[in-house]
Amino acid sequence: MLDVLIVGSGPAGLSAAIYAKRANLSVEIAEKIFMGTGQVAESGRVDNYLGMPGISGYELGEAFRGHAEAFEIPFREAEVSGFERTENGWRALLADGESMEAKAVIYAAGAKHRHLGAKGEEELAGRGVSYCAVCDGAFYRGKIAAVAGGGDTALDDALYLSELCEKVYLIHRRSEFRGAAATLRKLEERPNVEIITGVVIEEIIGENKVSGIRLSDGRTLEVSGMFVAVGMQPETECVRDIVALDAAGYIKADETGKTSEDGFYAAGDVRTKQLRQVITAVSDGANAAISAAEYLRKL
Repeated sequence: MLDVLIVGSGPAGLSAAIYAKRANLSVEIAEKIFMGTGQVAESGRVDNYLGMPGISGYELGEAFRGHAEAFEIPFREAEVSGFERTENGWRALLADGESMEAKAVIYAAGAKHRHLGAKGEEELAGRGVSYCAVCDGAFYRGKIAAVAGGGDTALDDALYLSELCEKVYLIHRRSEFRGAAATLRKLEERPNVEIITGVVIEEIIGENKVSGIRLSDGRTLEVSGMFVAVGMQPETECVRDIVALDAAGYIKADETGKTSEDGFYAAGDVRTKQLRQVITAVSDGANAAISAAEYLRKL
């Protein structure tokens, strides 16, 4: 039996694994995606991680993983579908029918992109509808694209696409943006960016690929790419009946990572907190590992 099972190989999970290993605990990482490093890999440039300005998200993620591999921390490609309490700790139920057992669990499975819910979105996903501007933006060089959302991701995506596309529409259902004011100012100064507020995208139009979008004010805009940046959905379905969640589905956990259940910790984007960034995910992982180590020592 492991001392600590870590679910997720993003910054939070990798940080937790390093700290747990340094605490002389037996640890293993269960990762849904083989050789994954989390959402950080989707970022073309990371300017706010301390000491590494301008590094690409892929490079940063690989550096994190390489650090964990240097400690000879084992990884297992496995999707966790549920958990059970055992006499000695926890049993993680895997999608392939197998299981893993540990005295403590650090759950760091991250979050996935929310969808607009617009007509045509699902049908045209991967055919003009994208949830990662950095991943797919180059396909729309010299074309017209739209970005939906009002947070930092949407603003950053629109700014990134404005350097590639002929024109970019930034569309937000509210009148005010939640993202950084500095980024919004840059967008307002870009001649090829049009900001549209107070409307929703009702339909994404296209036969085999995106050709336009229909707005709630009756307008139809011709676009080749539709980038959706309307927030994240925490990957907490498999722990819904295990630990307490908030109204948005995030695991209720404080800075120590402690959840409503003894020996079960949350770290990274799955946890209730104000800021979800790489640097806070790394911090979460460290805190959760130290909390787990203290819990195991008391046992």
